[in-house]
Amino acid sequence: MSRARPGASARDVAAVVLARVERDGAFASAALDAELSRTVQLDARDRAFATELVYGALRVLPWLRGEIERFAPRGIDSLDPRVRADLLVAAYQLFFTRVPAFASVSEAVGAVKRHGGARVAAFANAALRKLASRAASVDDAAREDAIVASAPLWLREALERALSPSGARAFLACGAEPPPVTLRVEQTSERELWIERLRASAPDATFEPGRVSPLAIVVRGAGKPQRLPGWKEGAWSVQEEGSQVAALAVGARAGDVVLDACAGRGNKTAVLARAVGPSGAVDACDASVQKLERLGAELARVGLRARAAHPVDWRAGSGDVAGVYDRVLVDAPCTGVGTLRRRPEIALRRERVDLAAMARTQLAIASRAAEHVRPGGALVYVVCSVLREECEDLVEALVKARPELTPAPFESSAARDVCGEAASFRLLPHVHATDGYFVANLRSKRGRA
Repeated sequence: MSRARPGASARDVAAVVLARVERDGAFASAALDAELSRTVQLDARDRAFATELVYGALRVLPWLRGEIERFAPRGIDSLDPRVRADLLVAAYQLFFTRVPAFASVSEAVGAVKRHGGARVAAFANAALRKLASRAASVDDAAREDAIVASAPLWLREALERALSPSGARAFLACGAEPPPVTLRVEQTSERELWIERLRASAPDATFEPGRVSPLAIVVRGAGKPQRLPGWKEGAWSVQEEGSQVAALAVGARAGDVVLDACAGRGNKTAVLARAVGPSGAVDACDASVQKLERLGAELARVGLRARAAHPVDWRAGSGDVAGVYDRVLVDAPCTGVGTLRRRPEIALRRERVDLAAMARTQLAIASRAAEHVRPGGALVYVVCSVLREECEDLVEALVKARPELTPAPFESSAARDVCGEAASFRLLPHVHATDGYFVANLRSKRGRA
């Protein structure tokens, strides 16, 4: 397995990660974390630059390949993945960073020589020098065009249906920079205190309150968050701000009994458990036993627990989940399009998605979970997608399938701050500085169907 060499630079780390994403199907964030943990010699600035190179190159990778191939008549498919990654990193530097062209070309040619030999390095030198001349004439508008054009056609079309052409462009273009890390404090009243403490512990980093979650602290340039004060004490967790709002939108209150139907590793479960307090209860479900085990460990770290953890595949039935709940959260599996700025590789891996098939799965899960909403209770439907087929169209199908459900305004102040009296809302990276989410609130008019 390819790894960054001792004394590796930020660009070396980025090239290793890009090669792993292509060759091994690795997730960029996990591969990058692994490489950065091995290259302890890199300072915060270099680590941030490596992150920029990885996320930036992945967002425009098809466009970068096309630019390189202008000066590679035989293409670059036959090259070793690591050599190809070295070229892509260099191309990204030439078009999208202020690194001097001579430095980008020189470092890339040296890396190509180490991994592909002198003959390939000579080709790289010639191609990259021509590419540097072309890059010098590219303006900001063309760079934004490159980001948009790099998204698959099916995705651009689906985004335009959901957000309008201008909204789709803004959604895609806002991912040019790596997203920040976001922390979730356990107590809203302690957020300012923790911001001050974290600033004192890492003066070169930035710590700011989130824009839409009262629990969020947005962090840039602090390195691995688990090394910051407060993690070991369970004072805060790492959770994307939009995910926090989605959990808060459930409106869980002290004493409520809540079902988290698709709990995953438990970030939203923790928000719910904190809200219901010791007089309430949260039952967590997921199809993955491994995720439920991690959920239990994470809740324990912050001094919380779920009343029960049920392995459930909602498509097949309710498993051993019985009875009804005051509130049910359905964080349904989806395309993940809303996380594109955080997981840019998903646009490269997903061919034209069968959105109808995805919607059928979402509807089956939500419809089955709806059986467990008490009369007068609420079901909150969430997806980390902004596509209409997984959002408004799905809610319409759910209401048709479960006529006891009706869209209703949110009780949650965090949700109402976003959407007022509406029964659903989107969070968008170019509007709210979060990942993309759709959240809908439905009230049950009777018990189990």
